[in-house]
This record gives sequence, C-alpha cells and structure tokens, in this order.
Amino acid sequence: MLMIASAQGRSGKTTICIGICASLRRRGLAIQAFKKGPDYIDASWLSAATGRNCRNLDIFLMGEEGARASFQRACRDVDLGLIEGAMGLYDGVYSSGRGSSAHLARLIHVPVILIVNAARMTRSAAAMVIGYQHFEPETAIVGVILNNVAGKRHEDKLTSAIESSCGIPVLGLIPRDHDLNIAERHLGLIPFPESEEAEPIVERIGGKLEPYLDLDGILAVARRSGPLLRARPMGLGSRIGSARIGVMLDRVFNFYYPENLEALSGVGAELIFIDSLKDRLPEIDGLYIGGGFPEFFLEELEVNRGLRRDIAEAVEKGLPVYAECAGLMYLCRGIRWQDRRHEMVGIIPAEVEICERPQGHGYVVAQVSAENPLFPIGFVIRGHEFHHSNLSLSDELTYAYRIRRGRGIDGTADGVIYKNVFAAYTHVHALGVPNWAEAFVSLASRGRKVLKSLGRSG
Repeated sequence: MLMIASAQGRSGKTTICIGICASLRRRGLAIQAFKKGPDYIDASWLSAATGRNCRNLDIFLMGEEGARASFQRACRDVDLGLIEGAMGLYDGVYSSGRGSSAHLARLIHVPVILIVNAARMTRSAAAMVIGYQHFEPETAIVGVILNNVAGKRHEDKLTSAIESSCGIPVLGLIPRDHDLNIAERHLGLIPFPESEEAEPIVERIGGKLEPYLDLDGILAVARRSGPLLRARPMGLGSRIGSARIGVMLDRVFNFYYPENLEALSGVGAELIFIDSLKDRLPEIDGLYIGGGFPEFFLEELEVNRGLRRDIAEAVEKGLPVYAECAGLMYLCRGIRWQDRRHEMVGIIPAEVEICERPQGHGYVVAQVSAENPLFPIGFVIRGHEFHHSNLSLSDELTYAYRIRRGRGIDGTADGVIYKNVFAAYTHVHALGVPNWAEAFVSLASRGRKVLKSLGRSG
C-alpha cells in the first residue's frame, strides 16, 4: 500500500499517479486507487487508469474510522492500494495538520513517495526532502519522484544529492513534457467522462511515463507497508424496501461517490441510469441528480425538452428528487452564461447565473433547520461545495439547511425544498451521512410508480 504525495500542489501528482496505475495495470496487477479529499475529477481519471472505481478518503467528511474502514474494504483482493494525496503533504483543513495527506498516511499506516518539482533546483531538492522527512518524522517518506527534470546532468545531480543526503531512493525522473498535460478547467482537470479523448490520454500518459519510473522499486517500497490494519466495519445501511431510483449519469452529471450509489443499492434501490442529453424519464420511484459542469452543455440540455418536461410533471405528482450542485442548477428555471439564457426544468423558482470566480469552495457544515423529506431538524451535515454559480434569491424558496461553515446558496442557507425535492449546493458522502440513502429510498418506496399516469407526447 502506498501514498503518492507532493511537496506542494501542481507538482504533477495526478499525471504521475495515472501513469503508475496504467503501467502496473498493463502488467496484469489489480490496482485500487484512492483520492485524498473530496475531489471527483482526479478520481475519475484514476478510475479510468485502474479500471476500478477510485474511492475518496476524507477525514472531514467520513471521520478517521470511516476513512480507515473504507480503505480496508476497498483493498481486499488487490495487488496494490495507491492513494493520491492532495495539496502539499502537510497541508490540511486544520492548522494542526489534522486532515492532511500526512495525517491520512499515518492513520492507515501507508508509506509515502514524495513528488518534487525539480525545475531550477539541484542540491536544494535534497534540503527540501530532508525538511519534509523531519517535519513530522512519524510520516514514513520512503522514496522520491522528481518531476520536470531538464536532462541527464540535472538528473545525476538530483539523484546523487537526494540519495546520499536523505537515505531514500529516487524512484522516478520525469522530464519536462507538455504532451503529458491534461486540459484543465476551473481549479482542476476536465472530468474523465467529458473528454472525448480520455482513454487515449490515459494510455499516452502510461506509455510516456513508464520508462522514467522505477516500477519495481515502487512496488518494493509499497510491499514494505505491512498488512492492512483492522478497522471496525462500517455499513452503508440495511435494506428498508425496494425502489427504482433514476440516476443521471452522463457527460453532464458525473460527480457521484461510488459509496453513494452503493448505499442506495444496499438499502434496496434498483439504479436506473439516465442520459440527460438523450433520454426521456423512465418509470422510476425517485431521481438522483449529481454534480458536474452543466454550463458546457446548456444547449444540449435545453434541446431535450421531453426529459425536462417529464421531470417537472413527475415532481408535481410527488416524485422524490435528490439533487446536488449541478442537479440543483438543472432544476431551476434557467441558467445564464456568457450573455445567453437557457431553459431548464423550472420546478425551482430561481434563475442561475454562472460567474467567472468560485462562489463556494470548500468544506461545509450545515444544520437542518426546517421540515424536509429526508433529514430530521437539528441534524448536522458535513459536506463540501465547489460552484461557480449563484441563484437569484426569492421569497418563494424554502431552505432545509442553516449554514455554519461554507456558503451554500447565500452564505446562510442551502437545501431548497419543494414538495419531495431536496436540492443543495452541498455534496454529501454516504459514509459521513449514512442515513441519507435509507431516507431517500424509504421516501421513494412510499410513493412508487408516480409516472404511470404521465402522458408521453414528444
């Protein structure tokens, strides 16, 4: 087991992790990837590189025991569990360092390979690595991968300085290569499902990086991590009924934690996947609309009038809907971006404006403050948000959450309620809010087959 972390953000962690996973997969190894933190996008690329759903490990969202149990459960029957860190190794949400990649590595007892951006450095790289080794010495830094190496002379100086001064091996020397870049958007990469060239990109990265990585050395230090620690099992709920839950899953809506979908299935849901750009609404008992970047598909979303009308009619008849971020935006009357407005579903009486800068970014703590279809009043939700949009505020909107940390819709509230609709900017993780799936499937089970009476004119 192994963590790939970096001295600072933007050091090439995701690209290098993709390369390692793709290369080892080609050797026939079963690799389970993890992403430290709540990020959906890097996780989507790691899923593509391994052929297995990448899992997020986030102490803020799921607690220490939840992160440990999730790691242990997902690493059964694999050859390597590989965690991509976030930001710099010691950076976290708390000033104490709790919640950092280093904290997570210590919590689940995995060694760390540190990525260092070696541009314009030689011997100084060793001083940096020594500093990271001694800052929290119980963090096991067992090797270094150097990125942006200028050539053979640069490579020799870096390797000699680090291996002689730090006592750990250099396990990769990655040259400067713009062809290794993946297109970015906002604060990160474009999600894998959106990219038409995604699979060739993964293959290209794996092929280009493999000659520069000491894969045998990486596997050797990973094997020294020892057996998995035992963690208290954490369930995702018990079966409470049966319901057909529609899940919007396509190029637009693809931000879903695997555990959220597994939690729904685990309590009795049959998942029916829907393409928002092509499909009509099937016969379902509930609808889950996750996050994504709808602003890049507004014309196509608008053109599928049949689906938008189906959803609006079904909601009026009582269809339970749970929507996060992009799902919230889609349920509003319209979305305006770059001086153009596009019609959306229209059951939430608000307009959406896409902004240039993030309007909400980071962890959220919210307390349930009003009657709603899913959560009891007083219940505290821990989640996260990342959105570049604002909703026009209206007296017609009713909110479920009072925001304690984060922004939500207006800095004080989140979670729009309308009939059996619950739509929020806040994303939740099923391991941190285990009653979410049970509540949603229970609600859907009580109002089965609301679409039977819907007309289906084109």
